Amino acid sequence: MSNDNKSKFMEDSSDHIANINRSLQSIKLDVRVDFICLENLRVMIVMNKVTFSLNLQIIERYIKNTKHVIAKGVEVSCLSQSKSYLKIIDISYIKENTNILINADTVKEILKRNHIFNNIILALRPYVIKISPKSNMAIIWFDI
Repeated sequence: MSNDNKSKFMEDSSDHIANINRSLQSIKLDVRVDFICLENLRVMIVMNKVTFSLNLQIIERYIKNTKHVIAKGVEVSCLSQSKSYLKIIDISYIKENTNILINADTVKEILKRNHIFNNIILALRPYVIKISPKSNMAIIWFDI
């Protein structure tokens, strides 16, 4: 979605929550949307329970049919299939021997090379958070 579409979508978020929940309830599902927020330039829909592909299809169909949203601009939904996360503390915030800051793509590339993460699928891009302005260390947060 474009930034303009995201802001228009967020203006009516309470209506969207009610409509999505009505759709989920009509087919006797017990998952519900708790809230919708804009985080890291993405529209995030937070559910009360772990979601499955049917729930994602209903939500995705609703969003694509919403006014102000161009269906081609909606990326494939990627919601966490569990409430698991991983937090890594004290990673260098700047790449070794450079002035380049570590970013989510770098972290993903490192994870691909490590055998510990062979069977783990990231639900969202990793968050790289600097601990403090004076520190050269970072915290990496993953939703898996």
